[in-house]
Amino acid sequence: MNPKSPHILNASSNLLGLCFIVLTSLKLLKVEDRTTMSLLAVIATTLFMTSTLLSFLSLKRDSTFSKKLEKVADVIFLIGTIFVYAITLLIAANLIL
Repeated sequence: MNPKSPHILNASSNLLGLCFIVLTSLKLLKVEDRTTMSLLAVIATTLFMTSTLLSFLSLKRDSTFSKKLEKVADVIFLIGTIFVYAITLLIAANLIL
């Protein structure tokens, strides 16, 4: 079994739920920069869905291909986390200004 895949699967699925909450909140609230934040949230959602799927597939296989899937899922997860960071900065800036 791959050591990182269960952690990636758990974290990316949790952050996927967070992205859906952000998207719903942006729809309900009248935020000035909503389109940029919505776009970033959709991209992050897609990245976390991809990371979740790849880490799940990595758990189901025992081979070198499984390790490659795990590495790709890890990189995609990191990129998705950077997008969530950007969304957080935009929301914070919108609340402060």
